[in-house]
Amino acid sequence: MGLLDGKVVVVTGAGRGIGRGEAIECARQGAAVVVNEYDQAVGAEVVAEIEAAGGAAVLVEGDVADVAVADRLVAAAVEAYGRLDGLVNNAGVLRDRTLLKMTPEEWDAVIRVHLRGHYAPTHAAVGYWKEHGGPGRIVCTASTSGLLGNFGQSNYGAAKAGIAAFATIVAMETARMGVTCNAIAPAARTRMTEGAYGEIPAGSEDGFDFWHPDNVAPMVAFLLSDRAAHISGKVFGVQGDAVELYRPWTSAAVVENGGSRWDPEVLAGRVQELFTEAGIVPGAENMMARLRYTLTERT
Repeated sequence: MGLLDGKVVVVTGAGRGIGRGEAIECARQGAAVVVNEYDQAVGAEVVAEIEAAGGAAVLVEGDVADVAVADRLVAAAVEAYGRLDGLVNNAGVLRDRTLLKMTPEEWDAVIRVHLRGHYAPTHAAVGYWKEHGGPGRIVCTASTSGLLGNFGQSNYGAAKAGIAAFATIVAMETARMGVTCNAIAPAARTRMTEGAYGEIPAGSEDGFDFWHPDNVAPMVAFLLSDRAAHISGKVFGVQGDAVELYRPWTSAAVVENGGSRWDPEVLAGRVQELFTEAGIVPGAENMMARLRYTLTERT
């Protein structure tokens, strides 16, 4: 018996890395899986692996930011398995560069795949649940680069921050349908993140590899399950053996002006009160230094 017995789940970007692990874990937990992957051959390998283990899977290739492809994901789930229960928005790309050196094409590519690539399949899935009834489960993929900020990733971080907000808003809009929407901010060693987390091992390693991408999948399977029906609109950090709960942006301090419009000169003398009360430094910071788990601590 698995947490997802009888469920039908779509996973985007499921050919490699975190998405591959999510698709395989969902199948291991009893779900039939619609595997989405831009690279047809890579996606077919995941489907074959699931089927070889006794699971059920079908492939829908294509760019998930394309509305027609997103619609096909839902249609394929219904055609092959008669229903849709869950959606994992995972597909993503990197085009890292400092803002000054970043081209418009590098900006647009990342924003499109991540934000439109979340919008399109979520729109299709929510439309299905609106027409046919829930419950439904959505898991989005944010990042600490969006929650905290990371040097050289203004495009990726902006997209991932948007995804965290997207998940929160979709959760509110779909609550009456019995649909939940949460986001994860995963950290793992994948083809996309080798620069940050080290080279991908050529073979299996003895012991527990904290940064292995498959470590993210169990939390995703849980969020797709009925056991997580009471959780929605939240963002979880997921890496290794650790799961974190992120607190949304919250007002940390305030100054007021006695019911009168501020004079800029007066503000100049008062704004420091905000930083003092909140314990926040005024200048630019390396926000990634706030991470609870980093490569320097876990290998």
